[in-house]
This record gives sequence, structure tokens and C-alpha cells, in this order.
Amino acid sequence: MKGVLLVNLGSPDSPTPKDVKPYLDEFLMDERVIDVPNWLRNIIVRGIILQTRPKKSAEAYQKIWWDEGSPLVVISERFTEKVKQQTKMPVALGMRYGSMTIKNALQELKNRGVNDVLLVPLYPQYAMSSFETVVVKAMEDKNKFFPEMKMTTLPAFYKNDDYIKVLSESIADGLKDFDYDHILFSYHGIPERHIRKSDPTKFHCKIDGNCCTTNSVAHNTCYRHQCFDTTERVKAYLGLPEDKVSLSFQSRLPNDPWLKPYTDFEFERFPKEGKKKLAVITPAFVADCLETLEEIAMEGKNQFIEAGGEKYKHIPCLNENSDWVNVMANWVNTWKESEILPT
Repeated sequence: MKGVLLVNLGSPDSPTPKDVKPYLDEFLMDERVIDVPNWLRNIIVRGIILQTRPKKSAEAYQKIWWDEGSPLVVISERFTEKVKQQTKMPVALGMRYGSMTIKNALQELKNRGVNDVLLVPLYPQYAMSSFETVVVKAMEDKNKFFPEMKMTTLPAFYKNDDYIKVLSESIADGLKDFDYDHILFSYHGIPERHIRKSDPTKFHCKIDGNCCTTNSVAHNTCYRHQCFDTTERVKAYLGLPEDKVSLSFQSRLPNDPWLKPYTDFEFERFPKEGKKKLAVITPAFVADCLETLEEIAMEGKNQFIEAGGEKYKHIPCLNENSDWVNVMANWVNTWKESEILPT
């Protein structure tokens, strides 16, 4: 029997340092997130970051926490329930980090008689620290606890026409009645070395301004290319003016070159260039989370306004958008092993 496993990032159980600390430990100790030798990762994460970060992160979570719980979890649960209503096969939700484990979700599917799983990482673009780590963890849990199960992975869907359509129309809806000077597509940031590590050719990805537009098999696993491609496809679909759209990368750790331009630097730069009415989109996520709701919608707005901006609008992620639910349900219902996702 076929079944579907949807997987998102995860969340601490509560916005308190007590619950945030083990969540951050699991997240940051992932070798695909901080990709250094284990001994060094231990020093960086447990010796430095976890000494102060849980309190600061808990304060950030408290700003965005809903009565029902973590926005990311609540939105993902609502989305899952709506997808369930449009498919006849079992659908379960797991998280890469935190108490809503992938193992528990697989157990739920097994209890329903599922032995053939479609794994859906809820990330439009491929990155080793998001999409890849979900696939690796899911396969590890399957092989260890459910060896009889078969698992197929839905590939990154950043350029799928149905996804681009629903994303674009959601953005268009968010732009209604907002007279913008500029639209910023802000994507989650990753270290530059992740791009090179994910390059199967080991020579194409130079991050030099040309490699992302030069056709290569490397693009299948190149997060930077896929972010640029997502942006270009939405621009084309909506007919957005070239000079009013740009791309940046948010969230980074110090002492390492990360993908540029940096979103916070752009917030400072735009008002100086006369771009004082800004709309911001975060297409690396399909569900709003700490990074979109606190870092971009709150802190980003404050930074932009303090730098001289006048109007700021954060356009929500797809969340439980009915058209997005329909797209996912269609992918699930037309699941074929030979052709998982048409482009």
C-alpha cells in the first residue's frame, strides 16, 4: 500500500530556553548543517553557541508563538490535514528535528498498512542542509526500523510549472494595493562551501556570476542556481519589471563566506537608493517559521524603516493556501515511480 510522508524543518516544543536548547543541539550538530569534523562541531555548538543562543532564540520564538503552538508546526499540520482530504492514501507529517520525528511518522504509516512511501521534503530548492538531510535521515530511519518499506523521494520542485503558478499568484495577491518601489526575494542563506560540496562535477560551481546561468548537471543540486531560477520564473510569470526585483540571502553564522548579497545589508542599502517601499518574499520556505516571521517580517521591517524606508510588506509563504494544497494533492495522487514530478 502506498503512503506519503511530508517532512518539514521542525520546532522546539515550547518557546523556552529549556526546550530550545535540545532542539538547537540536534539541529546544529547535524553534519549537513555545520559541516566540519565532529570534534570541531562539538566545540562550536556545545562549547560556544549553546552557551548563549538558547535564551536569545527562545525570546525570538516567544515573539511569534501562537496559542496553538509553533507556527511552523501548526501550519504544517493544517496543510497535511487538507492534503489528506484530497487523497485516498495515508499521509503523515514528520519533522527533521524535534519531537515530531520522522521515525514516528513512518510508524504511523506502517500502522496504516503502508509499505511504499513517497517522501516529500517540504523545501522547493535542494540544499544539503535542508532537502538532503531530510532524505538521508528518512532513509536511515527506514532502513533501521522499517527495512521492508520502499521509499521514493519527490525531487526539489523549484521549477515545476504548477508550483511556480501557485507561488506567483500568491505573491500577486500579496502585492495587491501595495505600491512598491522594489521586491526582494530573500532566501535562506548557506555557506558558499555547501554549493561546492553539492557539485557532482567538482568544477562547475565557482559562484562567479556565470556558473548559475551556464547549463550543467550541477544545477540539479545547486541551491544558488535554484534560488535564481525560482526568482526568474516568478518574474516571467508575473511580468515583473527587471529593475524592481532582486534576490538576497538571509540568516548566516559569522567567520565564514555565505551566499551574497546578504538580506540585512540590502535592507540598509535600499532606502539610500530611493527604494523606500519594499515587498519581501521568502520562497525557500513553504510554511512561515521563525526565520520568516521574526527575522524578516519583524526585525527586517525595523531595520528597513530605521534605515530610512517608509513602507514594508512581508508576503506570507504558501502555508495552507488552497491552491498549494491542490498542487500537492495532485502530485501525490498522480505519483508514478517512473516520473514523480513533471517539469
